[in-house]
Amino acid sequence: MHSELREQVGRKAASFGLRKVAPRACIADSKQHLRVFLSDMLEELGFITSECGSADSLKGILADELPDLVLFGIAADGVDPVSVLETLVHGEFGGKVLPVGGSESIVVRAVQQVGEECGLTMLPTLTTPFGTDVLRERVAMLLPREPAPSPAVHVGEALHAGWLELWYQPKIDARTLTLCGAEALVRMRHPTWGVVPPACFIPAPNDPHFRDLSEFVIERVFEDWHYLLEQNCPLDISINLPASFLRERLAVRDLYQHVPAHPAFGGLIIEISSDEAIEEFGAVCEIARELNLHNIGLSIDNVGTNWPALMDISKFPFIRLKADAQFVTGCGEDCLKRTVCRQIVEFAKGYGISTVAVGVESRADLIAASEIGFDLMQGYFFGEPMPLKKFARSSLTRTTIEVT
Repeated sequence: MHSELREQVGRKAASFGLRKVAPRACIADSKQHLRVFLSDMLEELGFITSECGSADSLKGILADELPDLVLFGIAADGVDPVSVLETLVHGEFGGKVLPVGGSESIVVRAVQQVGEECGLTMLPTLTTPFGTDVLRERVAMLLPREPAPSPAVHVGEALHAGWLELWYQPKIDARTLTLCGAEALVRMRHPTWGVVPPACFIPAPNDPHFRDLSEFVIERVFEDWHYLLEQNCPLDISINLPASFLRERLAVRDLYQHVPAHPAFGGLIIEISSDEAIEEFGAVCEIARELNLHNIGLSIDNVGTNWPALMDISKFPFIRLKADAQFVTGCGEDCLKRTVCRQIVEFAKGYGISTVAVGVESRADLIAASEIGFDLMQGYFFGEPMPLKKFARSSLTRTTIEVT
């Protein structure tokens, strides 16, 4: 192995150096669950990741994606380390190589030595088991010194290029502390900047691409629901749509066509802002009544001190009120916030509809929201928004929240 690789080395590969944009990493391992685990860890550190299960598929990734880091597992039943090293040398790979294996492994030490002698930039072996802090330390030189800028990206370009996806934040039953649903949130995975925040691409309500974005959300959420069904974790999902979209008859008819007829489908929840609901209260109520007939419920989001404006109706067609996060976060220590939350809950109970406490970020918030009487809770205390597959894995492995 050693002599053959030495003959293939034409020059020492140059290092990519420290980047100011999201670095790229490729995880090469024959075991899918390990690839997924490592990919999740690297994405949390800010990497754009790709995966492969063999040296042959690694060749294409090196050519197409130009990763800054190749991380590969070394195990008796894993990828062939000789083939991986040969592929990296043949491709004149100029990034970093991070082997993962046991601390006492003879093969791991040999891979380190041969890789260095063949001109590859080998990072110290990541010995198993390890945590995120150790991984961060190994790859620190690839992380940007400065936060990546947040470029404004035209949503039309993002839709055309396929950069958009839905991430999911869990909703928790306030009484049982079990997972009972999720809110779908639009995210962009830009090929250079990584995950771009919505503020950089969500168009203005009067932008003609807003309808295109809404249609994308509708189509993708039902695709994702079928995926969750296949993973044995079908949940109630809510999406955010503007009231202007729901006023378009053709758009709403198309929405009805997408609703699954599967018996496991419990209905779709559409959330609109309280400002929109109050501004066009009569029209929104009529829309809500029609949606209910098609297994779609309308929820009012960001409800705060404006809740009295929702009172002027005898029959309330909405299925849920979501308390604004600014009144939920910190309500455990702030009696004024608790008062607003309690008023919202009492108002909703008068109409027999459920309530959601958005912005639960601490144990004190959780206890206060539960005592106030919220039905559901949502916030970083239970989990940040996460990509579909990660959300599905999380749903299967942690259905009950532990409060310490």
